[in-house]
Amino acid sequence: MTKPDNDNNFTLNAVIGFLSLLLLVLIIALGTRIIFPRIENERAEQTTELIGNIIQIEVLNGCGVSGLANQFTSALRKNGFDVVETGNFENFDLEETIVIARTFDKENAQRVAEALGIADQNIIIEASDDFYLDATVVIGSDYQSLNLN
Repeated sequence: MTKPDNDNNFTLNAVIGFLSLLLLVLIIALGTRIIFPRIENERAEQTTELIGNIIQIEVLNGCGVSGLANQFTSALRKNGFDVVETGNFENFDLEETIVIARTFDKENAQRVAEALGIADQNIIIEASDDFYLDATVVIGSDYQSLNLN
């Protein structure tokens, strides 16, 4: 009967050895985390002299002409705007193109409107702290009269 005791002792010693090794690894990991804390990802606070004044906009098709948002996206990017999203507006019956200011400062929306040749009366303010964009361009049926250079 000594053989089953030896098998039980070997199994018990193997489990104790494995758990001891696991405990040692966890203690080393904890010590490493305390000595070298995790780096938090945060947006760098840089002055505008370093990063420039990039206007981030969204372009939406509000008249239903296929590929129109992509055409405007290319033209706006050539003019230095950062188009971060394109798509369709909630409906396709918009007569005049509008620019929606997404921040409380209307200046960036006015710059977009000037670049496209959109009148100031077609700038709407719908600002919120939750928006990550400066402005939204919703293309209307008057798109052929706008400046795409």
